Amino acid sequence: MSVELEAMESRSRELLSTAGTVLPGACLGQNALPPELSFVVDHGEGPRIVDVRGRTYLDYVLGSGPLLLGHAHPAVVRAVQEQVVRGSTFHWLSEPSIRLAEMVVDAVPCAEQLRFLSTGTEATMFACRMARAFTRREKVLKFEGGWHGFHDYSMIGNWRVPSEAPYPHPGPDLGGIPRGAVDTVLVAPFNDLATTERIATEWRHDLAAIIVEPLQRSVRPLPGFLAGLRDLAERLGAILIFDEVVTGFRLAYGGAQEYYGVVPDLAVYGKALTCGFSLAAIAGRADVMATADPARKGSLDYAGLSGTLSGNALACAAGIAALGELRRPGVYPRLHAIGERMRTGIARRAERLGIPVQVLADGPIAQVFFVDPHAELTSDRALRVADGKKGTRFAFECLRRGIFTFPNSKLYVSLAHTDADIDWTLDAMEEALRAVA
Repeated sequence: MSVELEAMESRSRELLSTAGTVLPGACLGQNALPPELSFVVDHGEGPRIVDVRGRTYLDYVLGSGPLLLGHAHPAVVRAVQEQVVRGSTFHWLSEPSIRLAEMVVDAVPCAEQLRFLSTGTEATMFACRMARAFTRREKVLKFEGGWHGFHDYSMIGNWRVPSEAPYPHPGPDLGGIPRGAVDTVLVAPFNDLATTERIATEWRHDLAAIIVEPLQRSVRPLPGFLAGLRDLAERLGAILIFDEVVTGFRLAYGGAQEYYGVVPDLAVYGKALTCGFSLAAIAGRADVMATADPARKGSLDYAGLSGTLSGNALACAAGIAALGELRRPGVYPRLHAIGERMRTGIARRAERLGIPVQVLADGPIAQVFFVDPHAELTSDRALRVADGKKGTRFAFECLRRGIFTFPNSKLYVSLAHTDADIDWTLDAMEEALRAVA
């Protein structure tokens, strides 16, 4: 080993050791890697990341989804460089914040007005509060397995750890969730309109909102399901909230609303909104958005949305550049084509090897489940028959071959991924499939 390579390896070991001391789990979130596979990112280039040892990985984590244009896209980099010398945040209006808000309102079918926040977790939490303030009701109905961030009201009925309590009252997913939060959340099975209607109707006098991921994790909505939710919310006087943190600007420029043809009352955005900078948004009907108007301070009609860095000029400048790239002709046909190529490619290679696999999702997203190819996977509980241990082994084998992905998680594809990248990925994944067969 050369002196330079030894120095790079030494730096990696030192950084990982420090991470293990100062960061719980030696990671930044809810995914940790075995010590022998863990690494420290040095920089990103298009669809790739390079670690401090100089090793390159094709990236399908993409920052947990935001990097729809890939790493360090020139237009986004240029916009941020131009803005940072003018100031990063003012806690007040700037031209980038106004222009980006205008772009989102123009793009999103339900959007009459918009309020910026910093994270998707904040945005779903505040959207539920707006619905409660607007309706003067308390309960929110969500769907089992639907992910709406890490606030207390969303960490209910998502994970496999709790017992399968009867609908609509599954328990919390982790510690620290107060009973009061659990008591205000109703849980229904995704894609089961009859059960959802029964629960919502039973609680109609206290139902403030129905919140749903239009594409729930990787499960597509059955025909008529989202439209049924739209009709149900209208009949019961509840607010329909689409959590488009993942689907917004990814399935179509107008998001899942445009793609699936159903318009909610409020929609929540993040991730692809800026392609890599901390910004989120709630968009929707003007009368509901008015609950964020400071003129209402001092009354219970005020939901109060604010954050120190919400709508900061740096992130908004990045968002303007990102949306400018995403609205170019041909972007969404390309994203759908490359995502479909990934999904069908993995499924065909698994079938050829005789390995039971289904590859789900839509648009530029794929997720591999080790399960009977003929199983009907339309809800979270249906997904629980998949072999999660084999899914974990598969992800680690992919990582050994230079594919960055987390166990049992979505594969995000970007515009920076080429057909050659996908071909290489499928070859490497075929090797990984053989290793776990």
